[in-house]
Amino acid sequence: MNRQEMTAAVFSRDKECDGRFVYAVKTTGIYCRPSCPSRHAKVENIIFLDLPEFAETKGFRACRRCRPDLANVKDPLLSLTRQICGMIERHLDNQSGEKLSLVTFAAETGYNEDYLARSFKKIMGISPFDYYDTLRNKKLKENLQKGEPVSEAAYGAGFGSSSRLYEKANERLGMTPASYARGGKGAEIAYTIVTCFLGKMLVAGTRKGICAVYFGDKDDALIDELNVEFPKAEIAPEIGKLAEWTNKITDFLEKKSAVIPEIPLDMYGTAFQRRVWQELLKIAPGETKTYKDIAIGMGKDKSSRAVGRACATNPVSLIVPCHRVIGTDGKLHGYRWGLERKELLRSWEFAQ
Repeated sequence: MNRQEMTAAVFSRDKECDGRFVYAVKTTGIYCRPSCPSRHAKVENIIFLDLPEFAETKGFRACRRCRPDLANVKDPLLSLTRQICGMIERHLDNQSGEKLSLVTFAAETGYNEDYLARSFKKIMGISPFDYYDTLRNKKLKENLQKGEPVSEAAYGAGFGSSSRLYEKANERLGMTPASYARGGKGAEIAYTIVTCFLGKMLVAGTRKGICAVYFGDKDDALIDELNVEFPKAEIAPEIGKLAEWTNKITDFLEKKSAVIPEIPLDMYGTAFQRRVWQELLKIAPGETKTYKDIAIGMGKDKSSRAVGRACATNPVSLIVPCHRVIGTDGKLHGYRWGLERKELLRSWEFAQ
């Protein structure tokens, strides 16, 4: 089903489509069955997802009225994917110590390992092990937010030891787990705001690299957004390396350099988001790709919508060039800082 057909199913509350997909509402953080009797959201705020499990990994909660998490899945491939999701979730809950492998999935489902891996990626956009990693990371955050010590939170999330967690802390959280548990307390984030042809630009970073590049019209609004992201971090005007990194960005904008400067990044994202962002970094200045192009390039032909969401959550605008991605119809479809800025930035690059 395409987006138009799924939208029609939602607005007609078509029960025949229950189990074929779920829809999530960005403004409420809730996902539902197509037949849900709740008040309809605006079309632009609706996201369509193949499985409830996929909605859960994106941070959406199941609707208490229609209970989409309990719907029977009709498509055999979706059903198989959901079965694997269930096995992974049980493995994480049981903490049996046994190694998770495709051999285990094959033995329980009766399908060969290669078919299972390809089928799962086709539906979820990530591998079974990326899904497991996403669940562990989600569980880790929940445990830390409950106030559990880092060692207990890591073990309860399936990491085995906190030492393994700290080895990849920057990749997973953008700061240490202990700091994340306290809403960023202890993290040192510096920022600076400059004026460019796109309006106000806030650049923020830790000692390891840039963690945010925001665009807006007012200084206060940009600073507020940074504080929402890191509510308990030590946030202050520019210090140390940040001034040098910011100068590179402003020089790039002012001098119309052909290539975005090499600047270290300190940003957190899921395994799938990181893969999308890596693909964005491969798009040359003045060139464009569609969301579908990127999905196909990743070997995930049906993940165009997921690619779009990953672009929308990119916290480091400009450096990770999500402005170089357009819809298959050749039109601009969404930009965190407004379509007008996206068009300005694209026109500026094409003029070089």
